[in-house]
Amino acid sequence: MFEFITDEEERGQVGIGTLIVFIAMVLVAAIAAGVLINTAGFLQSKSQETGQQSSKQVSNRLQEVVTVGQVDTANNQIYAVNVTVTQAPGAGEIDLQNATINWIGPSGTETLTHDEASGTNWQFNTTAVKNTDGSNTVLNDADDRFNVNFLLNTTANGPGKLSEGEEVTIKINTMSGATTSIRFTVPESLGQKSAVEL
Repeated sequence: MFEFITDEEERGQVGIGTLIVFIAMVLVAAIAAGVLINTAGFLQSKSQETGQQSSKQVSNRLQEVVTVGQVDTANNQIYAVNVTVTQAPGAGEIDLQNATINWIGPSGTETLTHDEASGTNWQFNTTAVKNTDGSNTVLNDADDRFNVNFLLNTTANGPGKLSEGEEVTIKINTMSGATTSIRFTVPESLGQKSAVEL
C-alpha cells in the first residue's frame, strides 16, 4: 500500500528540522560566548597585573636628597660615601634590604647587596635619618629619609678609596624593578675638609 504524505506533515517535518538546526546554532553560540567571556576575563586580569607591575617599575623609585663623602685627610681621599634617599613622588613602600646596587667607578663595576641579605663580599648598609615606623630598611612614608652607606677599600672585592676628580655612578634597583641612577664627582680639591658634598 502506498502512503501519502500530506502538505501539513511535510511542513511539520521541515519545521522540526529547522528547530533542531536552530537549537544547535544556539548551543554553539552559547559555548563560543562562554569561551570568549572567559578569555576576555583572563586577558583583563593579565593586563591589570602587567599594568600594575609597569606602574611599580616607573613609580617605586628612590630620590636622592644629598650625597656626602667622608675624607681621609691624611691621603686626601674619600673613604666612605653616604647617599641620603627618600621615596620618589608617587612611590609605594620600598624595602632597601631587597635592593641591589651597581657601583660603577674608576676601578670597575661592583654589584652590592644589603649587609642583612646574603650576597657579595662588598655590601652596603642603611641607617635611618628620619623614619616613621622604626625600620632601618623600609621607606613607607614621604617623610622617611635613609642613608645608604658605602665603606670603600674594605675587602678585596670592594673598590678603592676615591681620589680628587674621580666620578662614580650608582644604580639602585628596587625589588619592583625600578632603577634610580645617581652620579657624583669628587671635588678637584679636598683640602683639609673632613666631609664634602659630592
